[in-house]
Parts: sequence; C-alpha cells; structure tokens
Amino acid sequence: MTTHSAGDPRPFPSSRLWIRTFYPAPQARMRLLCLPHAGGSATAYFALSRELAPEVEVLAVQYPGRQDRRNEPLLDSIEELRDGVAEALTPWLDRPIALFGHSMGAVLAYEVARLLCQDGGTLPAHLFVSGRGNPAQGVNMPLDELDDRAMITALDNLGGTDIGLLADEDVLRMVAPAIRSDYRAVRTYRHTPGPLLPCPVTALVGDADAMAPVEEVDKWRAYTSADFRLKVFQGGHFYLSKQFHKVGELVYDRLSYSLSI
Repeated sequence: MTTHSAGDPRPFPSSRLWIRTFYPAPQARMRLLCLPHAGGSATAYFALSRELAPEVEVLAVQYPGRQDRRNEPLLDSIEELRDGVAEALTPWLDRPIALFGHSMGAVLAYEVARLLCQDGGTLPAHLFVSGRGNPAQGVNMPLDELDDRAMITALDNLGGTDIGLLADEDVLRMVAPAIRSDYRAVRTYRHTPGPLLPCPVTALVGDADAMAPVEEVDKWRAYTSADFRLKVFQGGHFYLSKQFHKVGELVYDRLSYSLSI
C-alpha cells in the first residue's frame, strides 16, 4: 500500500501545476499562499519567498495559460480560479496557512479564504490583501474587449500593469490573452455577501495607487470579525515590486502576531 505524507502533492496532480515553491522550507511552521495580479505569474513572488524563508514557506500560485502553463485553457472567472486554487491547496493544509494576494489576487485570496472557512473547514491564519479596494467595489473597465495594443495602452494610462517588456510585439502577442482573460475575471466578479472572515486581515496599498485609493482599501476592515490593520507604502499600484524587503518584514510581523512561529 502506498502512503503519502502531509504536504505531498503527488496524490493531487493539479497541485503541481498550480503551486510553486521557490524556497522550500519543510521545517516551517507556517505557509503563505501568494496569488498574483491580473496577467501575473508565480514568479511575481520569487523575491517575497526569499525574504520569508526558511521561517515561512511561500506557495506561489501559477494560473493557467501563462509561462509553462501557456498551452492550458485560460480561466476567465474568479470563481473558476478560486476552485482551481482551493483544490490544488488540499495537500498543503497540514500546517497553518495564510494568504496574500495583490490586485486581482487580493479578491481571489479573499474568495479562497471564504471557501476554506466553509463548513468548519480550515481557518486561515491571516489574509493579506494588497492593491485592491474592498470586494464589493466593482471594476467597470471593459479592457478585455479592446485589441491588444489598446488594452495595454489603457492599462499603462491607469498605472495598472508593468508594461516594460510589452513593447515587443512578440511578447505582447504571447501574454495578451492571459491579461485579457484575467481582466475579464476582474470585471465580471460580483461579491456575494456572507459571514465575516474570522481571521485577521491586513490591507496593503501604495499611497499613489490610482486603481486602489487608500480610502477604498481601508474598507476591507468591514470584512473581518478579527483584527484589521492598514499599511500604506510609498508608490503606485506596483509598489510591491520595489519593496519586497519591507513587505516581507510586515508579513512576518503579522504572522508572528497570528501564530508564534
């Protein structure tokens, strides 16, 4: 009879597709599931993984349709992405787990946390939401209906994506479908009221983020019955990419507050 240890993804093939560990930390007492922004990939959290290892093991999510998953069908709804992430997470729930999401990843992390809490399930140790207003705030930007170049130009004007490499037409052609699919998921998402999260929530935002004004990010406090903190960093929507050290310190501090690690 074959046996599998807790945290072993082998019985769950989807887990190996969805979840990456850049700095495996088998002795860590806490795991942090990190969900990327629209158009992003697991590598967005490489630096944060390095900052938190070996005390916290970072699990970075890789959505379908990009990088090594580029030949898989895209998922263009938050609900489909949530269900895929939750299923893949199953073998990793043998230790306390927290969630961190940026922009689209923030509302996705929130929905995964809600799913984990259902029916007396796994209680997340903490939820970190970054660069996103409260989940009831709709995003009425039909960017996914534009052609590739117009979509990228609109995002650049909004400060909504890092377009450095997208000036190359070949790169743009390769990544535009994933960006379009993700923004369709963002635009069509509708929050369904439900019980407050029983875990602490920390909201992070850049002070010059036009897509997520500080006052809207602060409204996340209404979605938890536990402790809430708001942390404002210098920068715009992608403040995170230049401040992984400070963000890592904050995350570690808050996780230490939630659970001695």
